[in-house]
Amino acid sequence: MYHEAMLKHELPPWHPESKDRLIRILDTLKKSELWDRLVHIRPGQARLDDVARVHSWEHIEKIRTSGQGSLDPDTYTSVDSMEAARYAAGSVIKAVETCALGEVTRLFCLVRPPGHHAEADAAMGFCLFNNVAIGARFAQKSGYGRVFIVDFDAHHGNGTQHIFEEDDTVFYFSTHQYPYYPDSGKDLERGRGKGTGYTYNVQILRGSGNKDYLAVYQDILPDVVRRFSPDLILVSAGYDIHVKDPHADIRVSSEGIRDLVRGILTSSSCPMIFVLEGGYDLESLSESVGITIEEMFSLP
Repeated sequence: MYHEAMLKHELPPWHPESKDRLIRILDTLKKSELWDRLVHIRPGQARLDDVARVHSWEHIEKIRTSGQGSLDPDTYTSVDSMEAARYAAGSVIKAVETCALGEVTRLFCLVRPPGHHAEADAAMGFCLFNNVAIGARFAQKSGYGRVFIVDFDAHHGNGTQHIFEEDDTVFYFSTHQYPYYPDSGKDLERGRGKGTGYTYNVQILRGSGNKDYLAVYQDILPDVVRRFSPDLILVSAGYDIHVKDPHADIRVSSEGIRDLVRGILTSSSCPMIFVLEGGYDLESLSESVGITIEEMFSLP
């Protein structure tokens, strides 16, 4: 799932969340045997009504009118950022529609800007709209009752957690470096109200590697998924957990990425949609996406 309009989200030259991330991933996939095996789908832009199922209209209007500038010290916009952000969210929506038709049950959304830090009423952490959250709400509109979100980005998805923390129909499961930006995702945060028990945070200490992640994704996650019994799984796929990534202190190898993805894929037989979040070392990022797609093909 990809559209070139997402390259039009232009950031300052020093910013790590550059269009080169998607370009490098595409180049790497095109050079591999995977490219010709993939079903390539072009999404449309998310309808504003679908974005508004997650975000306030005030926030949507702020992104629409922001132009060239900054929303916080990390989060920038350009004149085409609204279009790019709508295509990013639209990619997850199109993926859900494709799953609902039964045509494909495993999809990878190659998107930017990323989304999991975006709150209902604020952009932050490179994120403008919360792509996975918008996809989850659209999925429920489309007949998927229970949605499970897995987030393995090195940074906690504060926006996704907060959007669903009072909801017992969307389960949020996250592993993330802690303490670290954005200083949320403590293991005692389990949801609120009727959503209590439907948030599961695993704090990962800096320097942790394959063994720690294997324990979570092959020993803990499958049981949590089984008990929730989801109709659809959405994955916030953040590859800044790779040992080569400069924006976190997690030390997962490429084979560790493979084991993690395998743990997710084997946790349930329901449809799964992976959505790109972080990952800023171009070599390890593109390799990790390739590994993810390989596992999607290799597992029944």
